[in-house]
Amino acid sequence: MAGIRACTLCAPRFAATASAHRPRPVPWFAPDAAARILIAGQAPGMQVHQKGRPFDDPSGVRLRDWMGVDAATFWDRTRIAVLPMAFCFPGYDAQGADLPPPPICAATWRARVLAALPPVRLTLLIGAYAQRWHLNTRAPLTATVAGWRAHAPAIFPLPHPSWRNTAWLTRNPWFAAETLPALRQAVREALHDG
Repeated sequence: MAGIRACTLCAPRFAATASAHRPRPVPWFAPDAAARILIAGQAPGMQVHQKGRPFDDPSGVRLRDWMGVDAATFWDRTRIAVLPMAFCFPGYDAQGADLPPPPICAATWRARVLAALPPVRLTLLIGAYAQRWHLNTRAPLTATVAGWRAHAPAIFPLPHPSWRNTAWLTRNPWFAAETLPALRQAVREALHDG
């Protein structure tokens, strides 16, 4: 984890973004602990970049609600590991939108970290970038999330819990009605079984 924390591979890329920030990797896992849940996300946002803790923002509040866990459980690295596709905030474009996670981060770190982690019971794939990498799919996010039963109970593809996806959640009421109860059950079993 020390190597990840010291990583500056993307420094020139980040300096050229509208946010002109420096790398601040936010790894959140304990290689020597048997975390039961892996959250494979996209990349930290600006608030996470500033605070140094994943999902320490309104998206995290929504994600913890979806999972049915409290903050102490969520940030307990011995129970839940957070492994985004990029460990640093990728920056904003000229219009103020988040840039995608730089592929060099996953290419450099992802396989190495996954190999170091003990097997998990449940993996949450948050957003299209994580779903494409883990499921080897190019299907649209809605189709992938709607097909969650094909992967459950070990894997749940989810939309990003950002406020920007509130309209998506409204257009897809099946997600709250069908997916979230199954997700909460899988989280309970992963955390408390065995």
